[in-house]
Amino acid sequence: MFILKYKNFFFALSGLLVLASLVAIGMWGLNPSVDFTGGSIVSVRFADARPTGPELTTTLEKAGFAGAVVRDSAEGGVLIRTKTLSEGDRTTLLTALSGEGRYKPEIERLSSVGPTVGQELRRKTWIAIALVMLMIILYVAFTFRKVSEPISSWVYGLIAILALLHDITIPTGVFALLGKTAGLEADTLFIVALLTILGLSVNDTIVVFDRIREHLRRNKEHHTKEGFTETVGKSLEETYVRSLNTSLTVILVLLVLFFLGGSVIHSFVLTLLIGMVVGTYSSIFIASPLLVVIANRKLQNLK
Repeated sequence: MFILKYKNFFFALSGLLVLASLVAIGMWGLNPSVDFTGGSIVSVRFADARPTGPELTTTLEKAGFAGAVVRDSAEGGVLIRTKTLSEGDRTTLLTALSGEGRYKPEIERLSSVGPTVGQELRRKTWIAIALVMLMIILYVAFTFRKVSEPISSWVYGLIAILALLHDITIPTGVFALLGKTAGLEADTLFIVALLTILGLSVNDTIVVFDRIREHLRRNKEHHTKEGFTETVGKSLEETYVRSLNTSLTVILVLLVLFFLGGSVIHSFVLTLLIGMVVGTYSSIFIASPLLVVIANRKLQNLK
């Protein structure tokens, strides 16, 4: 099986991607949205002509909204992220956007999140991710409890978690890079996308692991003498095409959503796209080969 034959190459490729992602996260961190930092998001529509982005940024700075981030919305208006606005600030903002009467802005939507809510949301986010991972490792260990040879059932769960860490580290690293270079923000949709990736990716990994479990059980019942490496290779051959095809259908849907779904869900869809690609890759090229590496080391230690 070529996947097992060239496993060191796939490990090295993943190692480089994870290392680059960790460097990006360490250097720049994520660019948190107001969901986490607190502030206001204002959706503004202009009746006729509208100012350009740079003009809006300059106008807002002069009006006292330094650091405000301006983005075009899918509906032809603009989205402005700024500090938490009071009623007086709202009036000042509208006056500034009017450009001394040249434009006719109208606030369509204004949502605010306080810093306390943002901190609470951040804390609950990490708790949610930790709980999801704990549930997954417990589930996999329980499901594979009758498969303890040549490696213990909990190792399957541990490797599934390693693959998941790989799958969420790379999208997070890409977001850190895009946050620095393109101002992309990590909002609650980004967290939802990460949690979705956890579910989708572990599903792919378990499909392969489950086929390995079936073969191990069958070998035991029929007293078939087959090496663990051959069993894993055979399981991969039987499942990887189906995994690739299934993931490809999801990726095609996500591509359509990315190009036609509007800017509001761009970051959400982009996270899912990256996660689907790396998740499919890790379930086929990383998780199962890791089982072989651990099993071979265990056998060597027993000699």
